[in-house]
Amino acid sequence: MSHRPLIYAAVVLLTLIWGTTWGAITIGLEGFPPLKGVAVRFLAASLLLLFCGRLLGWPLRWERRLAFLWPVQALLTFALPYGLVYWGEQWVPSGLTSVLFATLPLFVALFASGLLPEERLGGGGVAGILLGFAGVGVIFSEDLRALGGPEVLRAAPIVLVAPLASAVAQVVVKRWGRGLDALTLTAVPMGLCGLLAGAAALLLEAERPIVLAPAPLLATLYLTVAGTAITFSVYFWLLSRLPATRLSLIAYATPVVAVLLGTLVLDEPLTLRLGAGAVLVIGGVALTARPAPRGAG
Repeated sequence: MSHRPLIYAAVVLLTLIWGTTWGAITIGLEGFPPLKGVAVRFLAASLLLLFCGRLLGWPLRWERRLAFLWPVQALLTFALPYGLVYWGEQWVPSGLTSVLFATLPLFVALFASGLLPEERLGGGGVAGILLGFAGVGVIFSEDLRALGGPEVLRAAPIVLVAPLASAVAQVVVKRWGRGLDALTLTAVPMGLCGLLAGAAALLLEAERPIVLAPAPLLATLYLTVAGTAITFSVYFWLLSRLPATRLSLIAYATPVVAVLLGTLVLDEPLTLRLGAGAVLVIGGVALTARPAPRGAG
């Protein structure tokens, strides 16, 4: 029986959910300081996954390579990228953050070409990377202060480290995590991320209390269940069935959803230059993900 319809449905599900998480992070930050928000989200998601795995009889596997893969996942898939995204979205509009994170496939293509022999870059891939980063250049040629003050100009470049770190982890898991199930690849690293973020919050956010208002609570609950436990389980299930570069295409569809929601629901600014840069980034990602001609590379 073909998995293709299920794969298509999973890709659409991830696109829609991850397209809404950027705005949900902005809402969640109204009640949760960044590190505390990350800690609550990933600790709760880890416990939820472990509970569901136990309930459904899914075993949590242990192999020696997990001593390497779990810390990589905890640090580079979860803690560093989401710590930076949450920190950045205190000032950077959610739509702009999603566009910056959409560079993920460009970084994946660069790293995969060196570590994954089956995913060598062709001429189209190189052109796509150049086009995508040209789009980033167009975005940063905008007066970012007009999008939310001088802090946006300071925070936006730092947010770009998030997709870079995530790309390293994705390629590492693709190469050395073959055969591992989604629960094994996600549950424990999410818990480690939550503990790490919680420890950092005790040191850096001791004077910033959590405000238990309805909107931030609901946003954080949504991020925990839909935006983390469900999506990352589906994502790593897909990663074992699709090329890493092709799967990272999800990152170019989510900004469309995120920018629309940010503009229409959160009243975030959308300038012509930001829109043009986003189109170039998305176009570059689409070009990068095109299959190379047979015999190329």
